[in-house]
Amino acid sequence: MPPATLAPSSKPLSGRDLSFAEREEIAILRAQGHGVRQVARQLRRAASTISRELRRNAATRSGGLEYRATTAQWHAERAGRRPKPAKLAVNAALRRYGQERLAGMVIAPGGAAVPGPVVPWKGRRHGRRQDRRWARAWSPEQIAQRLRLDLPDHETMRIRHEALYQALYVQGRGALRRELTACLRTGRTLRGPRARTRGRGTSFVGPEVMISQRPAEAADRAVPGHWEGDLILGLGSSAIGTLVERTTRFTMLLHLPPMSGHGHGVRAKNGPALAGHGAEAVRDAIARTITTLPEQLRQSLTWDQGTEMAQHARLRIDAGLQVYFCDPHSPWQRSTNETTNGLLRPYFPKGTDLSLHGEDDRAAVALALNARPRKTLGWRTPAEALDEILQSPHTGCVATIP
Repeated sequence: MPPATLAPSSKPLSGRDLSFAEREEIAILRAQGHGVRQVARQLRRAASTISRELRRNAATRSGGLEYRATTAQWHAERAGRRPKPAKLAVNAALRRYGQERLAGMVIAPGGAAVPGPVVPWKGRRHGRRQDRRWARAWSPEQIAQRLRLDLPDHETMRIRHEALYQALYVQGRGALRRELTACLRTGRTLRGPRARTRGRGTSFVGPEVMISQRPAEAADRAVPGHWEGDLILGLGSSAIGTLVERTTRFTMLLHLPPMSGHGHGVRAKNGPALAGHGAEAVRDAIARTITTLPEQLRQSLTWDQGTEMAQHARLRIDAGLQVYFCDPHSPWQRSTNETTNGLLRPYFPKGTDLSLHGEDDRAAVALALNARPRKTLGWRTPAEALDEILQSPHTGCVATIP
């Protein structure tokens, strides 16, 4: 119940807050029958400000929403008291949900947990070319939005992504341990701006296979089956290939082990690349992986102008896959794949030996990415989106994705 007299505010009101005099004016104008927009014009305030004030701070003891200035001022001062207990600190179920999806272990397709590298917490961001902690690594926005899909009837299980960031970064907010920042994509222990640039390419393709010749259906993502690909490189010429479907964001990882003779003896001049990511090895890996999909999901592949795709004509024959190339130094033309490579780097950091990761490791990482909800998919996962396409009668078949 509001007090008979109001105590002075603990701090002076800013220009954005309604004063007690303004609340008295609102009460008078409402009693005279003026609408929200008329009141807003009189006070030179936004109509949304008046509407929110009437909704939040009205008196409710009479069973309706009767607006009184003294009651509204009391509500506003009570709501403005700080500090408030963090939502994650008082809701254990919400805290467990967020922590499991941020820092939960990566699970292999067989159900076994894959711990990944042992990385001790040092209280600062990981160094360049260092192992990263493996985790499910959902972003705070993914966690916040997925709650609405997983628990649509539990209104108490709601949180803003900014509250999750503050629980990680702001001292005194409690709930989440600071070391869980290592599970974020950037791994930053302090919040800051992000910049990422990347571009490479060597021109060796003709104009007939440039991205400008790619069908319009691939550009607008209306038809599934159009892929983007790239390599992520590691120490000792190790590499892992990535394929990402543009419509569903489904990711497949290519096994590129060193070929026989790599690291032994003198390399033959103009001989084949033996590191595992030469043109022949990449061609075979793509054909072996992409042919596990139905023919309707093998429409095109877009790559940069790296020499690992020098045998694209043979790949088109072997896999029935039309290959297109980006313009030189234009990684944004494969934006889906560039984003996916960024998501993979916490698992496969630069400067580490990628050949140490076996088939189970790659399958577990691919499963982790394909089980992460995406904003662009309406917070569905890539696996759910692809499964919906495979079950669709327009696809004409049902396939199992390894």
